[in-house]
Amino acid sequence: MLIRRPTDIPSSEITDERLYLRRREFMAAAAVPAVAALAGLSLPGAAAEAAQPAPDPIPGIRKSAWRVDEEINTYGDITSYNNFYEFGTDKSDPARNAKSFRTKPWTVRIEGLVGKPGSYQLEDLLKPAALEERIYRHRCVEAWSMVIPWVGFALADLLKRVEPGPNAKFVEFTTLADRSQMPGLATPIIRWPYVEGLRLDEAMHPLAFMAVGLYGRWLPNQNGAPLRLVVPWKYGFKSIKSIVRIRLVDTQPLTAWQAYAPQEYGFYSNVNPQVDHPRWSQASERRIGEFFKRKTLMFNGYGDQVAGLYAGMDLKRNY
Repeated sequence: MLIRRPTDIPSSEITDERLYLRRREFMAAAAVPAVAALAGLSLPGAAAEAAQPAPDPIPGIRKSAWRVDEEINTYGDITSYNNFYEFGTDKSDPARNAKSFRTKPWTVRIEGLVGKPGSYQLEDLLKPAALEERIYRHRCVEAWSMVIPWVGFALADLLKRVEPGPNAKFVEFTTLADRSQMPGLATPIIRWPYVEGLRLDEAMHPLAFMAVGLYGRWLPNQNGAPLRLVVPWKYGFKSIKSIVRIRLVDTQPLTAWQAYAPQEYGFYSNVNPQVDHPRWSQASERRIGEFFKRKTLMFNGYGDQVAGLYAGMDLKRNY
């Protein structure tokens, strides 16, 4: 997920009208339009969502132990309210503009400090993988969140297959940048293509996930088809979409949002309510589908699993 530019209104202060219609606190039908009008609320891409058929189901998915016991966001929420700036900066743009995005055939180039570099077809990456469903919290730096039932496989399984070299310390990921298919590339919001990265031990953590689907179906284009990263303890923009290159390196890669605004978007980007974004607080968040905000959890609630990765680090300096 990507971030709005400094001139934009932060999404943390915008609630879509459907949230009011779904909340008990605003059941009085006459009161809802008035409140929504006063708040300047807008409806996310419901029309774009309705215009698209759902992708095919994925066979043979197994359930994973990695699942939070929380209400899952609807398929409509997840597929109509997206950050994917390659297809536009409005939350409804990806669903509207990615309809004809071509994801077959799809090749991922794996290179750098690995024993088995090469160009891998997506089908080859999936053949040995046992696809599983994991229900993760997903937190955006703009202070909104969802609970999503992802389908995919552990990133560690993929990295082990390509045999990281002894000097590999970081993993760099790159998104497709195809101006013929991605209208957002015409706007120089960031330096294209989109690049993200993890420390190798973060990438090898069992929570780090390569998603190919959600809700038991193959990924819709607007959600990062056909292959995206999911790192649930970090802000959403770390979970890079439509990956075409994975490179193992010995130095920390410069990520897209670091290059754009290093004072706002650090390399680690762990969910940390104690470190505010320079333009808004990160102490609370609004779950899509809820009206009231909730307290932001350290590491997005995954502290018991990942806090050890950062033992001894100053998490305010290494934001």
